[in-house]
Amino acid sequence: MENYIQLNALEETDRIAFYKKTYAHVAYGVLAFVIVEYFMLSSETLVNFALSLTQGKMWFLMLGGFMLATSFAERMAIKSHDRNKQYLGYFIYIVAEAFIFIPMLYIAMNMAEGPDLIKQAAVLTLSLFTGLSAVVLFTGKDFSFMKRFLTIGFFIAIGLIVAGLLFGFNLGLWFSVGMIVLAAGSILYQTSNLVHKYSTDQYVSAALGLFASLMLLFWYILSIFLSRD
Repeated sequence: MENYIQLNALEETDRIAFYKKTYAHVAYGVLAFVIVEYFMLSSETLVNFALSLTQGKMWFLMLGGFMLATSFAERMAIKSHDRNKQYLGYFIYIVAEAFIFIPMLYIAMNMAEGPDLIKQAAVLTLSLFTGLSAVVLFTGKDFSFMKRFLTIGFFIAIGLIVAGLLFGFNLGLWFSVGMIVLAAGSILYQTSNLVHKYSTDQYVSAALGLFASLMLLFWYILSIFLSRD
């Protein structure tokens, strides 16, 4: 049986090497997302199918499928020490994210200011992600206590989304702001896990957790930008 060394037991130079690998894999994930999204948006059939799932209660199917796919991917990647499973889980997660983003990005690309808004949202997302990650990496603060609050917050958010779909009301600007706060908290929590939780072979798993929080932040920042147009 292999002996997996916890990251916080290593020398600083080894920890920094792990951080570099992790954030490189976050960058690879973003690049893969862009490539997969490009090909998905190039398929009229796939775009029409994704758009059809946003009509009425069909969104339940889209949301449910996304949650199942991402939960499966997270279990495969984060709870495994098998590198192949970690990469497969990460890729499944990226594909699921790309699919659920199809309707929003398709609509944005067909708006007059949409492409510019996407770029602005991406820049703001990456800036916030970098700043929040830096807070944890430079201070070494343990944000594991946030797990309980994040769990409660996400359950409330899911409940509101379901209620909005069932009763046909728009969750509005303040819901998106609240989700951005949750995403920011998730970035702090995931970066804290990077520093305090993972073993040296789990940089792909750590990257997936950070990528998931990054994409959640991007989704709600972009939704706010598009709602202003």
